[in-house]
Amino acid sequence: MNLSAWLDRAGRSRGDLTAVAYGDSPFQSYRVLARRAAQLAAGFQTRLGLAPGDRVALCMKNRPEYLECFWGALWGGFAATPVNAKLHGKEFAFILEDSGAKLALTTPDLTEVIEAHKPDSVAHVIEVGSADYEALFAGETRPYQPAGPDDLAWLFYTSGTTGRPKGAMITHRNIAAMTLGYLSDIEWIEPGEQILHAAPLSHGSGMYMIPHLCKSGVNIIPESGGFDPAEIASLCARWGAVSMFAAPTMVKRLTEHPGDFDPTTLRTITYGGAPMYVEDAAAAVDRFGPRFAQLFGQGESPMTGTILSKAMIADKRHPDWRYRLGTIGVANSTVECLVADDTGAPSPPGETGEVVIRGDSVVPGYWRNPEATAQALRHGWLYTGDVGTIDAQGFITLKDRSKDMIISGGSNIYPREIEEVLLTHERVAEVSVIGRSDPDWGEIAVAYVVAVGAAPDPGELDALCLANIARFKRPKHYVFVDRLPKSNYGKILKTTLREWDARSAKNPG
Repeated sequence: MNLSAWLDRAGRSRGDLTAVAYGDSPFQSYRVLARRAAQLAAGFQTRLGLAPGDRVALCMKNRPEYLECFWGALWGGFAATPVNAKLHGKEFAFILEDSGAKLALTTPDLTEVIEAHKPDSVAHVIEVGSADYEALFAGETRPYQPAGPDDLAWLFYTSGTTGRPKGAMITHRNIAAMTLGYLSDIEWIEPGEQILHAAPLSHGSGMYMIPHLCKSGVNIIPESGGFDPAEIASLCARWGAVSMFAAPTMVKRLTEHPGDFDPTTLRTITYGGAPMYVEDAAAAVDRFGPRFAQLFGQGESPMTGTILSKAMIADKRHPDWRYRLGTIGVANSTVECLVADDTGAPSPPGETGEVVIRGDSVVPGYWRNPEATAQALRHGWLYTGDVGTIDAQGFITLKDRSKDMIISGGSNIYPREIEEVLLTHERVAEVSVIGRSDPDWGEIAVAYVVAVGAAPDPGELDALCLANIARFKRPKHYVFVDRLPKSNYGKILKTTLREWDARSAKNPG
């Protein structure tokens, strides 16, 4: 089934409901969004010569027209290829060429860079809001293009922090499974209930646009197009009972926001993209109350792997509450998720292995990359690259990405375990632990620390580690910095941090 059937249904049965809001104001009803998606799909085919299956790149920051562009692509049987709006021109060029996109839709701030870097395969660059864009709506509407469950709907490019990005081929079936997982495990949505898109629509927030459209909810786009705590507080006050997706660093910033923020204007904050440190999660619950859910997933199983539900996070009376806050929860209702060894055999409780997922949300592979597909999809499972353990109750705890594990003197050290301890120090705001090559130990742990006020004495941090973890795990060096390198989604870039460390080791002082 083409997922556009959901939009067609909403346009017919709930056409007067608001589908898209822009800041404080309604922007489009479901009737208008469905009509414009149908017109846009027809325009892509008749005016631009696109055929079903062609890729349509969305090189756009968050803005209300994003939804009609995305759904116009799906309506016509094309594959939407959303691209991170903050990429470098060369990175845009790689994704456009690798995907073979024939059309790039842009926002005004990105038109020039796309024009300058587009490969020959891109026949059309059209700016949203331009005369060329509006001309695409001049024709008649058409029924949505029939699509099979395994047809490509969204070509999602991974962040590429360890090399060139790979295109995960997300199908209509994958997104339908994700939608059912959201409605089952995160929250039920009634018509007219709202989600605020302060995180990029090209990634997780865009995925969560879909269950809200399925249930005729309202998609709110901030006028800033991004994440601003004061704006979010204002929009929540305006709309009330707002849900949103946020990276852990975004939740931390909301928690520390000094302005007024009425917790009752929030319905649900779903956080994911990286685990949240226990201290940060506990502080967020203290500030906003029982309004948080945590997910674990990745582009290869979009937003669907494990779930730490609102009820679990809210249950402070549970004897294992803090322990559970440090986990990624249990398997989502639509998948199996466990910890396995290299043969696919389940690891016993407490033993370290790789987190694996299987179910209808798992993609069939990577775009034109059979080698990467064979590496990720083995024994019927998606191997996520995340190292973790599972307990007897099915709760999974991430240790680290497999590439981030430190092997020192033959012993495995998981940076996250050290980071959790260091973050309990009152003058440690952020920390990231990496491995540094060492002639005697192979690798040693080095902690990069962002301090609150005066930097703590390394001896204090050593004592804190020795009181909580094995001696061999403690960092051999502490490096105090003003900031940590992060992606556009708030993930700490350990690859960049290692580059910093390697340069400083070559040029001490």
